[in-house]
Amino acid sequence: MVTQDVDFVVAAEDLERSIEKLSSVGFKAERHKWSVNFRGESIVTIQLSTEEVYLSFPERSVAADVHGILLRVASLEDTLAGKILAWSDSTRRQSKRIKDFADIARLVESHSFLWNGLPEKLQAQIERPQE
Repeated sequence: MVTQDVDFVVAAEDLERSIEKLSSVGFKAERHKWSVNFRGESIVTIQLSTEEVYLSFPERSVAADVHGILLRVASLEDTLAGKILAWSDSTRRQSKRIKDFADIARLVESHSFLWNGLPEKLQAQIERPQE
């Protein structure tokens, strides 16, 4: 999915070093409860996630071409899990939760095998895709 932000996960022991490195090349850091967000000179922002659930994502990451750059990205299953986690957070703004729901629906429509990873509450709201 294409967005204007890039989400990163780094080892907990490398968090401060990562913040220092990104700050040293011109990014402004803004700390939140579960992330550190960075803004640079482009419209692309960087979000460094600090929630524990994301710490195992790198070991299951897959290679992908992202705008001509070969990167390791979260697996489809992990991407779905992250979206479900965000959608389930009742403290998030309604507009964010609606976007998360739409992202979940798009993921399942594009990759029908992900249907089985949906909680019953979401299966009741999203049409089962054709196999």
